[in-house]
Amino acid sequence: MSEQKQYLRFSIAQRIEHWVQMLAFTGLALTGIPQKFVGNAWAETWIRVMGGIEIVRFIHHTAAIAMALACIYHVVVVAYKIFVLRVRWTMFPRLDDLFDALDTVRYNLGLTKEKIKLDRYSFVEKAEYWAFVWGAILMGVTGFMMWNPINTARFLPGDLIPAAKAAHGGEALLAVLAILVWHFYSVHIKTFSKAMFTGKLTREQMEHEHALELERLEAGQT
Repeated sequence: MSEQKQYLRFSIAQRIEHWVQMLAFTGLALTGIPQKFVGNAWAETWIRVMGGIEIVRFIHHTAAIAMALACIYHVVVVAYKIFVLRVRWTMFPRLDDLFDALDTVRYNLGLTKEKIKLDRYSFVEKAEYWAFVWGAILMGVTGFMMWNPINTARFLPGDLIPAAKAAHGGEALLAVLAILVWHFYSVHIKTFSKAMFTGKLTREQMEHEHALELERLEAGQT
């Protein structure tokens, strides 16, 4: 049996960016969640295992800087592609995404037998992407306020610092749960994708997950 044709999904640069973000996120989660629940026995134990609170905070801040730099890089690359190279912004939400979501619900309920054809990024992937964008902005702003409380209090009311701490911790917990329950299930359990390892998807995977993009590629459109 001949090997299936494969289609490029992510470039090397995109895969490196993803791995940097993944490692930074993991570092932030492993060092941030115990700080949120400090006082609980398991959190105190985990902090001691990692070398104490000072080391935990150092790792947390280092991972935060790495994620911030990766986000800045991502914004620059996306802006260059859209405004200079004039490529199609495939991650931008459209009205079609709402219809795709409704049609998917109808298909899963058995109200229609026709499965919708998804483009390069589905409504699910777009929702996850923009949730990350919102989370990165919120975590970055509130994290900076907590890291520099004195400078923050010079320009903003001091009451905002404990509010920033509450927002930071709540968003962090939500982000970790979203990655474990949503992203991990969709990418690694429901349909194991090797795209972030090889950069490619087989034709069968394209038909199942990105049929509309497959049609466009086979019609010679990029």
